[in-house]
Amino acid sequence: MNTISAAATPCFAPLPALRPCISAPLFPNSSSLPSRSVDFAPLRLSSGPNRLSSFQVQASSSEESPNLEVGELFSDLKAKWDALENKPTVLLYGGGAVVAVWLSSVIIGAINSVPLLPSILELVGIGYSGWFVYRYLLFESSRKELATDIDSLKKTISSAIE
Repeated sequence: MNTISAAATPCFAPLPALRPCISAPLFPNSSSLPSRSVDFAPLRLSSGPNRLSSFQVQASSSEESPNLEVGELFSDLKAKWDALENKPTVLLYGGGAVVAVWLSSVIIGAINSVPLLPSILELVGIGYSGWFVYRYLLFESSRKELATDIDSLKKTISSAIE
């Protein structure tokens, strides 16, 4: 009897013969795993009586990554939340951002369902990008003009905030 067993969900069987694929969870029992290094059992693929392939997977963490505890993260967030003066406004802006992302996703999905429209919009985007490069980035004088426009926009925004 030919079987295929794997430690991960994706299974690859030879194309001519279709065989059942049996999947096991990627991490067997998280409480029994060591904290720094993980050794998985060998992956065995058997598609014939004399064919056996195996390899081992080892994952380890780097010492360079910052060690941030969950409790410390929540205490920092709580401190920042307590420091806010106008909490309803923050919640309103956050909710508005979520609604805006959802609405834009719905609109983009509707546009994608119209035949030829996504391709036309892609061509318009490529054309506009080409024009922008030609107009603002290709020549030194136009790059300086773009830099002054950006600086004036920064000053306008910073003066409106103050």
